[in-house]
Amino acid sequence: MTTPLLVQSLAALSVPALAGATVLGLRGRRERAGATAGAELLRGRIAELEEQCAELERTASCDPLTGVWNYRHLQLTLDREIERARRAEHTEQAEGPRPLAVLMLAINGFDAVVAEHGRARAGAVLRDLAQRLAMEIRRADTLGRYGGEDFLVVLPDTGVEGAAQVAERLVWSVRRHLLLDWSSGPRESRPAAGNGLTAACGIAVLPEDGTHAAVLLRAADTALAAARAAGGDCWRLSVERPGESERPRTDRSEQAAQGPGGRPDAEPGRSGKPGSLSACAGRNPLDQPVATHTAATAAGPRDVLS
Repeated sequence: MTTPLLVQSLAALSVPALAGATVLGLRGRRERAGATAGAELLRGRIAELEEQCAELERTASCDPLTGVWNYRHLQLTLDREIERARRAEHTEQAEGPRPLAVLMLAINGFDAVVAEHGRARAGAVLRDLAQRLAMEIRRADTLGRYGGEDFLVVLPDTGVEGAAQVAERLVWSVRRHLLLDWSSGPRESRPAAGNGLTAACGIAVLPEDGTHAAVLLRAADTALAAARAAGGDCWRLSVERPGESERPRTDRSEQAAQGPGGRPDAEPGRSGKPGSLSACAGRNPLDQPVATHTAATAAGPRDVLS
């Protein structure tokens, strides 16, 4: 076969091969483009599902009225922190489990708010107060609604004195918090006796009061009952510790007249500074502040409001 004829034959045979290769190349390009678009669509769908899952988790753990953690999340958090505190006893060669404090806080006087403003507005007041209380704890702590106007605070790595400081600060915040005002006129000045709300707080500490969630909650509830029996507006420990002495409560009007510097808002058994100790609580742990419990700027549900 001569060379020109051979070249013509090869050219004739290469045309279909070239056409087939072109078709295959275009098809592969379309398939890769389709796979890229499908992967982008899949990633978008996964991100959407993750967002919806996070929203469901937030809804399941957040109290819809107050915006802080709900009872379910409190139980899970308390169980987790107790296990963490007890595990430290073995992993860190400590003499005992790490301290853990539980505060049970009950708001008193809220029925008057409901009677005056109705339940819808009273719910807004309770939400505002809950958010204010959440600002008084650390980011590592957990505050949630235990039920009704009762709140529970879980304080990891916190002993008796640190818990007493937090309890005193929460009790003071409830009494002095400026409640929402729906009037169109000028806002009234804060009453000298407070806003009409008070709080009683019970404290239980691990391991002194128990090493299980049910036992700690029962001890905190017992301490709360003791604080209520003392007239409220104070905190109590579940068990009387050495050095905890009782001092009689004085009449609020008498103390206001005899307050330090003649201040009209002086209150029984308290110094002129915010957060000083309640009369029914005994000694003043604020004389030696615990650095681990300075006020935090955000403390509602941390991954939600936190």
